[in-house]
Amino acid sequence: MASVLSSDSDPFADPILEEGFVETLVVGRNASLTLGTDSLIVLGSKTTKAIPFFNVLWAQLSDFDVTIHYAHPASKDVVRVAFVSYTVEKLDRQHASVWISKLLVRAYGDSQRKKRIKVLINPFGGNGNAQKWYLRDIEPIFAAAHCDVDVERTQFRGHAVEIAEKLDTDAYDVIASCSGDGLPHEVFNGIGRKRNAREALSKVAVVQLPCGTGNAMSWNLNGTGSNSMAALCIVKGIRTPLDLVSVTQGDRRTLSFLSQAVGIVAETDLGTENLRWMGSARFTYGFLVRLLRQTLYPCDVAVKVDIPDKSAIREHYRAELGNHARVNNGRELPTGQGADGSLHPAEDDGLPSLKHGSINDDLPPGWHLTPYDKMGNFYSGNMAYMAANANFFPAALPHDGYLDLVTIDGDISRSLAIGALLATEKGTFFDLPHVKYRKISAYRLIPKGQRDGYISIDGERVPFEPFQAEVHRGLGTVLSRSGHLYEARGVCPQSGYNDSA
Repeated sequence: MASVLSSDSDPFADPILEEGFVETLVVGRNASLTLGTDSLIVLGSKTTKAIPFFNVLWAQLSDFDVTIHYAHPASKDVVRVAFVSYTVEKLDRQHASVWISKLLVRAYGDSQRKKRIKVLINPFGGNGNAQKWYLRDIEPIFAAAHCDVDVERTQFRGHAVEIAEKLDTDAYDVIASCSGDGLPHEVFNGIGRKRNAREALSKVAVVQLPCGTGNAMSWNLNGTGSNSMAALCIVKGIRTPLDLVSVTQGDRRTLSFLSQAVGIVAETDLGTENLRWMGSARFTYGFLVRLLRQTLYPCDVAVKVDIPDKSAIREHYRAELGNHARVNNGRELPTGQGADGSLHPAEDDGLPSLKHGSINDDLPPGWHLTPYDKMGNFYSGNMAYMAANANFFPAALPHDGYLDLVTIDGDISRSLAIGALLATEKGTFFDLPHVKYRKISAYRLIPKGQRDGYISIDGERVPFEPFQAEVHRGLGTVLSRSGHLYEARGVCPQSGYNDSA
């Protein structure tokens, strides 16, 4: 699993112990439990094991029995709940109680314990296996971590929008979608309909339990497409602000958390719905078929560019590697909120106003429409991974207030286009000379020369007509491993990064 594990950024790093505290708890005649640097050391008469603190789900003392539940690696990508239980002597009971408290501090770090989770299950997700996967892989982990869980199954397309809109956000800490990326998209938009949308979006974290085809959200925030590993990451997840994007089209306003696409990527995704039986291979197949045609997607585009070149983008990303500011520092201050975070109720606490207007307004001052008659791919991303091994936006950050925009001409050679596809897996996509990469905060796109086509918002098809997008910094909330970075290989070296899993 990809992760950032430097001592400077790891929220589960070893804290300084109180003077006089004994790290080892003697349990029985021939066994002991020791708080190591990054693991719980279980020393028995026959075996010794090290349980990473990240894997410790819960610990408790009942009478004189110490019981510790943890996520045991059953294979490279699967964890299962296991436990150890020992008896302490009567004289050691007080020390055992303090020791357990210290263990839980190590195990959870900055993460909230006993999360209150609303689980939404798409019964059609994973070719109909989502319900089975939840019961087998996810529910036991939430139970062992003493999470308070409420499960509801979606009944139809758009049902999650209704559920999220009506949800009592004071009753839950997390909304977890057991699905692909479609349900998180619906959840964000449902919360966005609330009268107190900004407050609700900052209060409840939206996460994914991967049960779909792409599962981009889980790959970005958890570094895995495994159900059980994602459940563990949610239990240990740290609240993280997430930029959301308002997309206006006609009289509609939609929130986007992942990406917007026009061109070969949108057509590859949406034009291969009939090939879902192929799994993720349908994307590669669809890409190659359209590549052979060298299809062009002419459009007029106006972009508010904030960081125009790759070297400046790399420096921007490098600066974020060492940024560990508290959560609210990654959010725009809404109207009525002071710099100290204190709230002064505004008349309307719904979605933020549109700084640049909507698609129906005149072009904002200073913007200029530029014709792109040979556009091959217009791809705007808010996260790094668009699917497993598809790191299209390696400089993307959760809450820097920017979208990462990639544009590629459609008349480049087939060999260059195939090389670009392969480069996303190798981690060299960003540096390709024919890949134009910019950090932007808003744009307008007007298709032309086509009566119909594909526009993708978070993988969902929308009408083939002009649209405008702008970023709202830190409007949403998710849970991530690091609290400020995606679990992807970035454009600068990350200490302790491992992408082998």
